[in-house]
Amino acid sequence: MVAGRRELLGFAAVGLLAYAVDLGLFTWLRGPAGLGPLTAKALSFVAGCSVAYTGNALGTYRHARPRGLRPYAVFFAVNAAGAAVQLLCLAVSHYGLGLTSQRADTVSGAGVGMLLATVLRFWGTRTLVFRTGTGTGDTTGSWTGASGGRVGSWTG
Repeated sequence: MVAGRRELLGFAAVGLLAYAVDLGLFTWLRGPAGLGPLTAKALSFVAGCSVAYTGNALGTYRHARPRGLRPYAVFFAVNAAGAAVQLLCLAVSHYGLGLTSQRADTVSGAGVGMLLATVLRFWGTRTLVFRTGTGTGDTTGSWTGASGGRVGSWTG
Protein backbone atom coordinates (compact mmCIF):
# COMPACT_ATOMS: atom_id res chain seq x y z
CA MET A 1 0.00 0.00 0.00
CA VAL A 2 1.31 3.45 -0.89
CA ALA A 3 1.90 5.86 1.98
CA GLY A 4 -0.73 8.52 2.51
CA ARG A 5 -0.29 11.99 1.07
CA ARG A 6 -0.13 13.50 4.56
CA GLU A 7 2.69 11.16 5.56
CA LEU A 8 4.67 11.89 2.39
CA LEU A 9 4.20 15.65 2.71
CA GLY A 10 5.13 15.61 6.39
CA PHE A 11 8.23 13.51 5.72
CA ALA A 12 9.25 15.83 2.86
CA ALA A 13 8.72 19.02 4.88
CA VAL A 14 10.74 17.69 7.80
CA GLY A 15 13.44 16.50 5.39
CA LEU A 16 13.71 19.92 3.78
CA LEU A 17 14.05 21.58 7.18
CA ALA A 18 16.71 19.07 8.23
CA TYR A 19 18.56 19.61 4.94
CA ALA A 20 18.52 23.38 5.50
CA VAL A 21 19.92 22.93 9.03
CA ASP A 22 22.61 20.54 7.74
CA LEU A 23 23.64 22.85 4.90
CA GLY A 24 23.49 26.06 6.95
CA LEU A 25 25.45 24.62 9.86
CA PHE A 26 28.03 23.04 7.54
CA THR A 27 28.53 26.36 5.75
CA TRP A 28 28.93 28.23 9.04
CA LEU A 29 31.27 25.61 10.55
CA ARG A 30 33.47 25.61 7.42
CA GLY A 31 33.47 29.41 7.12
CA PRO A 32 33.34 31.59 10.25
CA ALA A 33 33.91 28.74 12.71
CA GLY A 34 36.96 27.55 10.74
CA LEU A 35 36.51 23.81 11.20
CA GLY A 36 37.83 21.22 8.76
CA PRO A 37 35.46 19.73 6.17
CA LEU A 38 35.03 16.30 7.78
CA THR A 39 34.48 17.66 11.29
CA ALA A 40 32.05 20.27 9.98
CA LYS A 41 30.13 17.70 7.95
CA ALA A 42 29.98 15.21 10.82
CA LEU A 43 28.57 17.85 13.19
CA SER A 44 26.10 19.20 10.64
CA PHE A 45 24.97 15.65 9.78
CA VAL A 46 24.24 14.88 13.46
CA ALA A 47 22.36 18.18 13.81
CA GLY A 48 20.35 17.49 10.64
CA CYS A 49 19.50 13.96 11.83
CA SER A 50 18.39 15.33 15.19
CA VAL A 51 16.13 17.92 13.56
CA ALA A 52 14.67 15.27 11.21
CA TYR A 53 14.04 12.83 14.06
CA THR A 54 12.40 15.48 16.23
CA GLY A 55 10.25 16.75 13.37
CA ASN A 56 9.10 13.27 12.42
CA ALA A 57 8.52 12.23 16.04
CA LEU A 58 6.50 15.34 16.90
CA GLY A 59 4.83 15.76 13.52
CA THR A 60 4.65 13.14 10.79
CA TYR A 61 4.70 10.09 13.08
CA ARG A 62 3.40 11.61 16.32
CA HIS A 63 0.90 8.75 16.65
CA ALA A 64 3.74 6.21 16.98
CA ARG A 65 5.14 7.77 20.18
CA PRO A 66 8.60 6.21 20.22
CA ARG A 67 10.33 6.03 23.61
CA GLY A 68 13.97 5.90 24.65
CA LEU A 69 17.19 6.15 22.69
CA ARG A 70 16.74 3.06 20.55
CA PRO A 71 14.42 4.68 17.96
CA TYR A 72 16.83 7.63 17.63
CA ALA A 73 19.77 5.24 17.18
CA VAL A 74 17.89 3.31 14.48
CA PHE A 75 16.88 6.59 12.81
CA PHE A 76 20.51 7.72 12.84
CA ALA A 77 21.59 4.38 11.32
CA VAL A 78 18.94 4.66 8.57
CA ASN A 79 20.17 8.17 7.76
CA ALA A 80 23.79 7.03 7.77
CA ALA A 81 22.80 4.28 5.31
CA GLY A 82 21.17 6.94 3.15
CA ALA A 83 24.37 9.00 3.22
CA ALA A 84 26.32 5.88 2.21
CA VAL A 85 23.98 5.37 -0.76
CA GLN A 86 24.67 8.94 -1.90
CA LEU A 87 28.43 8.42 -1.58
CA LEU A 88 28.21 5.10 -3.42
CA CYS A 89 26.36 6.70 -6.34
CA LEU A 90 29.00 9.42 -6.51
CA ALA A 91 31.86 6.92 -6.32
CA VAL A 92 30.40 4.66 -9.03
CA SER A 93 29.82 7.60 -11.35
CA HIS A 94 33.11 9.37 -10.71
CA TYR A 95 35.54 6.48 -10.35
CA GLY A 96 33.72 3.56 -11.96
CA LEU A 97 32.20 5.25 -14.99
CA GLY A 98 34.81 8.01 -15.34
CA LEU A 99 32.23 10.81 -15.28
CA THR A 100 34.44 13.35 -13.50
CA SER A 101 32.92 16.76 -14.27
CA GLN A 102 31.36 18.83 -11.51
CA ARG A 103 27.98 18.47 -13.24
CA ALA A 104 28.28 14.66 -13.32
CA ASP A 105 29.26 14.62 -9.64
CA THR A 106 26.28 16.80 -8.76
CA VAL A 107 23.84 14.68 -10.77
CA SER A 108 25.12 11.40 -9.34
CA GLY A 109 25.57 12.50 -5.71
CA ALA A 110 22.91 15.15 -5.20
CA GLY A 111 20.47 13.92 -7.85
CA VAL A 112 20.39 10.16 -8.30
CA GLY A 113 22.03 9.50 -4.92
CA MET A 114 19.65 11.79 -3.06
CA LEU A 115 16.61 10.21 -4.76
CA LEU A 116 17.68 6.66 -3.85
CA ALA A 117 18.72 7.72 -0.34
CA THR A 118 15.36 9.44 0.23
CA VAL A 119 13.49 6.27 -0.74
CA LEU A 120 15.66 4.28 1.68
CA ARG A 121 15.20 6.86 4.45
CA PHE A 122 11.43 6.97 4.00
CA TRP A 123 11.15 3.19 4.08
CA GLY A 124 13.48 2.90 7.08
CA THR A 125 11.81 5.69 8.98
CA ARG A 126 8.29 4.34 8.59
CA THR A 127 9.07 0.64 9.06
CA LEU A 128 12.05 0.53 11.42
CA VAL A 129 11.83 3.70 13.52
CA PHE A 130 8.22 4.86 13.83
CA ARG A 131 6.50 1.51 13.82
CA THR A 132 2.74 1.68 13.97
CA GLY A 133 -0.13 -0.77 14.10
CA THR A 134 -2.42 -1.36 11.16
CA GLY A 135 -5.02 1.19 12.23
CA THR A 136 -4.61 4.95 12.21
CA GLY A 137 -3.49 6.16 15.59
CA ASP A 138 -3.03 2.62 16.90
CA THR A 139 0.18 2.40 18.90
CA THR A 140 0.13 -1.33 19.59
CA GLY A 141 2.99 -1.81 17.17
CA SER A 142 5.11 1.05 18.44
CA TRP A 143 8.39 0.59 20.30
CA THR A 144 6.39 0.43 23.52
CA GLY A 145 3.78 -1.99 22.16
CA ALA A 146 3.87 -5.74 22.11
CA SER A 147 3.39 -6.59 18.45
CA GLY A 148 6.87 -5.58 17.27
CA GLY A 149 5.97 -3.28 14.40
CA ARG A 150 4.35 -3.05 11.03
CA VAL A 151 3.90 -6.40 9.37
CA GLY A 152 4.05 -6.17 5.61
CA SER A 153 4.04 -2.37 5.52
CA TRP A 154 6.48 -2.28 2.63
CA THR A 155 5.43 -5.33 0.64
CA GLY A 156 1.72 -5.12 1.34
